[in-house]
Parts: sequence; C-alpha cells; structure tokens
Amino acid sequence: MNIGQAAEASGVSAKMIRHYESIGLVDAPPRTEGGYRRYDERAVHTLRFVRRARNLGFSLDEIRGLLSLWHDRQRASADVKAVTLRHVADLERRIAELAAMRDTLRALAEACSGDDRPDCPILADFAQPGDHADCHGHADCHAPGHGAGAGKGTAEYNQ
Repeated sequence: MNIGQAAEASGVSAKMIRHYESIGLVDAPPRTEGGYRRYDERAVHTLRFVRRARNLGFSLDEIRGLLSLWHDRQRASADVKAVTLRHVADLERRIAELAAMRDTLRALAEACSGDDRPDCPILADFAQPGDHADCHGHADCHAPGHGAGAGKGTAEYNQ
C-alpha cells in the first residue's frame, strides 16, 4: 500500500509517517521503481503502535525504547512495566502541576471584582518580582504576593 493508504489504515498522517521515518523511529519502507513508498501490514501495525503510544503521552524517545522492547522477543515484561510506571509518575506530576495552576488562577479570578475599576489582582500577581515558576500560588510559597493573601497586590503593581 502507498503512504496515503498506510496513513488511513494506521491513523497516522502521511506527514507524521515521513517525520517518524526521517528521525529513525520507524524504518523507511522499500520503494517502487518510481520512488513511491510501499508499506506492508507489519509497517502499518508499527505505525498503530506509535499512534497509540503517542495518544497515551509517551515521548518519541520513550516510544523508541518501547518499540525496541516490542521487537525484542527475549524482553522481560518488567522492563516494559518500568517504562510505563515512570510515565505514569510523570503524568501524575504534570496533573498535580496543572491542578495547582488551575487553583491559583481560580483564586485570582475570584479575587478580581471584574468591574470597570483598573485594579486587577490578576495582573498584580503576574507582575510580582521573582521567579515563582514552581509555587503556583501555593499557601506555603513565601514569595511576596504568593501564598496566604495572594492576589491582593500592591499599588505599585496594580498598573
């Protein structure tokens, strides 16, 4: 089958198939005399594997490792499980960070009167000096304008 048919059968766009081939994630298929790629069922199966892993949030490097394990019939399932559990831990960390960001933004929005006045605790918080990339407005953050009382801002930052 050609690349369009392989894309349709696998659910991976032709552009992404070419990209995966160019970075060596999947093997480039043989070509016809006219230079067209020819995909077989095995190649489509591999593309489906990649699509499923991408849909579950695995990085390309992680997928490369999973593909290697998939093709290794002597692999230990413990190795596959370890990769998966590392990914789960990363997802849980990212979910916690997103939840903290959501909570901070919700608290800032609740502190905002949303009227015609120029005072804006949201902008005041964003304008606070210092790097608060990891605190997300948590109550235990000791940076000015963060933690307990966050969102109140000061006149110098309420511009």
